[in-house]
Amino acid sequence: MKKSDFHFDLPPELIAQAPLPERSASRLLVVPPGNAPFEDRGIRDLPSLLREGDLLIFNDTRVIPARLFGNKATGGRVEILIERLLPDNEARAQIGASKTPKPGSRITLDAGGEVEVMGRDDAFHQLRFHVDAPLEKWLVDAGRLPLPPYIERAPDAADSERYQTVFARHTGAVAAPTAGLHFDEALLDELRAGGIEFGHVTLHVGAGTFQPMRVESVYEHVMHSEWLNVGAELVQQVRRTRERGGRVIAVGTTVVRALESAMREGALQPFAGETQIFIFPGYRIQSVDAMVTNFHLPESTLLMLVSAFVGRERILAAYQYAVAQRYRFFSYGDAMLLFSKDAG
Repeated sequence: MKKSDFHFDLPPELIAQAPLPERSASRLLVVPPGNAPFEDRGIRDLPSLLREGDLLIFNDTRVIPARLFGNKATGGRVEILIERLLPDNEARAQIGASKTPKPGSRITLDAGGEVEVMGRDDAFHQLRFHVDAPLEKWLVDAGRLPLPPYIERAPDAADSERYQTVFARHTGAVAAPTAGLHFDEALLDELRAGGIEFGHVTLHVGAGTFQPMRVESVYEHVMHSEWLNVGAELVQQVRRTRERGGRVIAVGTTVVRALESAMREGALQPFAGETQIFIFPGYRIQSVDAMVTNFHLPESTLLMLVSAFVGRERILAAYQYAVAQRYRFFSYGDAMLLFSKDAG
């Protein structure tokens, strides 16, 4: 199985550069199981597409303003993208510079304060921040939102709200769980009124989610690591949903990755820790019956994940259809409702 097996042609103008005026105004492409025709719907149709007793699971991670700029002692410009916050005002981060800074060197930040380079591990540097507040709090005012690289504009004031889900609670992500961006309070209220239950996991999306696969063979790829928490309460919610015949529906691929990482001997178990799970065709996703997800990049690991869920040929046909119908792609784009190829 090769990376190129997951290629599709995408006209650049279909890459959404900004959110729609309303979160729940996005289109929704429904991909039923089997060979049933695709359906053009809207996110606001979700209450009629789901059933009383279904369980929607969201990722409640909160995006950090993780991008910073500064200067090395030599005067060279530096861009810092924090990957993960660590104790004692330290962080794991990517550094963009004409020449990689050495351990022990310091970077003067545009926002004030300094960064000390402690060391390097693969693509990430260990940094210590010398700033006038705890790092997480300091970043709220000093950092910039890390919009994905395919959004070809600078972040604006609206992004600070719209590149964050309305249910974001636990700070730690450097990219939004984008399927959740479609849900506003009015839609959530309507789903609740229809007897749909909500559950939450936390998976702090890392900068690695934007890294292209650098090997052609799928079997040689090593996934980046991300931290997650699947709590005991969520495990009980899933169990009760299954017992009453309801469906478990993930809002986003990050939820699927979290749940599958917490599967033990065919059953969901509480789990908190790191995951490097890589899901591609041949892997059987057992934790969910359906998922709401955005459209993903060609040849990406996320496209491989949804291919495992509905079948490679089926998902590529759906993407070809979406291109023809002028759906909007990627983080600020439209969504899909996918049903497992194993569904009855």
